[in-house]
Amino acid sequence: MTTRPVLIAGAWRAAGATGSFTAMNPALGEMLPDLYPISDWADCEAALEAAAAAAAALRSSPPEPRALFLEAVARRIEARKDELVEMAHAETGLPKAPRLAEVELPRTTGQLRQGAAAARDGSWALPTIDTKLNIRSLLAPIGPVLVFGPNNFPFAFNSVAGGDFVAAIAAGNPVIAKANSSHPGTTRLLAEEAFAAVAEAGLPPASVQLLYRTSHEHGERLVADARTGATGYTGSRAAGLKLKAAADAAGRPIYLELSAVNPVVILPGALAERGKALVDEFVASSLMGTGQFCTNPSLVLLLAGDATEEFVGSVKGRFEAASPTPLLSPAVGKALASSVETLQSAGAQLVTGGAPASGAGCRYSNTLLRVSGAEFLKSREKLQTEAFGNASLFVVAKDDGELAAALRHLEGNLTGAFYSDTRGSDDALYGRLEPLLRPRVGRLLNDKMPTGVAVSAAMNHGGPYPSTGHPGFTAVGIPAALRRFAMLQCFDNVRPERLPPVLRDQPPHERVVRFVDGEWRRGALQ
Repeated sequence: MTTRPVLIAGAWRAAGATGSFTAMNPALGEMLPDLYPISDWADCEAALEAAAAAAAALRSSPPEPRALFLEAVARRIEARKDELVEMAHAETGLPKAPRLAEVELPRTTGQLRQGAAAARDGSWALPTIDTKLNIRSLLAPIGPVLVFGPNNFPFAFNSVAGGDFVAAIAAGNPVIAKANSSHPGTTRLLAEEAFAAVAEAGLPPASVQLLYRTSHEHGERLVADARTGATGYTGSRAAGLKLKAAADAAGRPIYLELSAVNPVVILPGALAERGKALVDEFVASSLMGTGQFCTNPSLVLLLAGDATEEFVGSVKGRFEAASPTPLLSPAVGKALASSVETLQSAGAQLVTGGAPASGAGCRYSNTLLRVSGAEFLKSREKLQTEAFGNASLFVVAKDDGELAAALRHLEGNLTGAFYSDTRGSDDALYGRLEPLLRPRVGRLLNDKMPTGVAVSAAMNHGGPYPSTGHPGFTAVGIPAALRRFAMLQCFDNVRPERLPPVLRDQPPHERVVRFVDGEWRRGALQ
């Protein structure tokens, strides 16, 4: 069996491998035929050298080739849609329709086109001019970007073509992509199209490179290397924090999306008004994609009462009636079982599920746990363990004070949601609780489950630690996502002909911010 080549320095070539691996079809529990290499440090070294040369060339190039590249990748993905969907389905078990073909793939091509528009527009770089002091600044490319993609979004967060990839390229940086071991074939197909688009757009050949897997030691060396401009990582907290420690020790920027339980607070008036509808919303959100979303609502906080007991009972029945869908891999199933055990050891009571499910492939029974507010406060750290998959924990507080105390002790999360009575009976309670949750989440929702993450300029897909490594940046939302992969450059009394075009006194750009005659103004000088 032939091992697939890596993409390094503008060529597909045999890897300098220390071993190999295969992906699995998690819906069937069967190994897939292709072999993929585990690269040694020589591959990493070659990729870094080539990326550094590409970064130097990209810094002096205009944005148009990058925009053309991103648009070409989008077109090429659409032309190869059927093959990509089949491969992603085989490697992840996610449904071909609507999930992969009608939702995730169009989202991916949409991100690519938004990135192209941002590259052309240039306002993401926040060009700023102080005419009085003749000081000018803008955000500029930071250098080679490493992208580690997650297992749960084979297109939209893929290390080739996903959000971090788009942001890095649009900001003017080459990318070294590290494929996720759960879907190496999907990443290979995307890289084939991206590499063809490199030539089509006239970018440096090493603008896109691909390694399938490295050792943990080599991954840590990569993020810490002086040639690495920055790293974008989406994945488990344990692995991400090891990379962060290595990058931090070397002073290299790294942006991590790690884990979240995404608390949902359902207030009494909402249950009284539309309890059955809330059961429908929660079950659909919780079990979507077998719960393998970073924004899965896996922690629900309620006040004790008859309506709450009815809600818990209805969710239990719906969980038991729904057939468990496949998890992404045996490793995900093992981690989910371990997390459920941790929750139980900390005092959570099993309502339903809590064991592997029968059927082909990797499956775990739909799992619901509950704990009192008092018990939650006693073991609040362990009871915020992320159970990545189709499992949720309900915290039932005895009164408003206990619910408020629980919110005060929440860790940082990507999202947090409140459901309240539309007629106003919960407004006073919301007013007391919302200030407790707001600083602990990146995105606050009202009367809406958090699972969907729209690709909007206003979106924040980030949050306080430990949901991410830094609360000031987002992994979704253009142009803000580009700014992670940039450095602030200042020009003090630099001669006009030596300035970047956008910082000259008459730039072809209307979004420059200028400090003129004691006030800030937008646009070119008149």
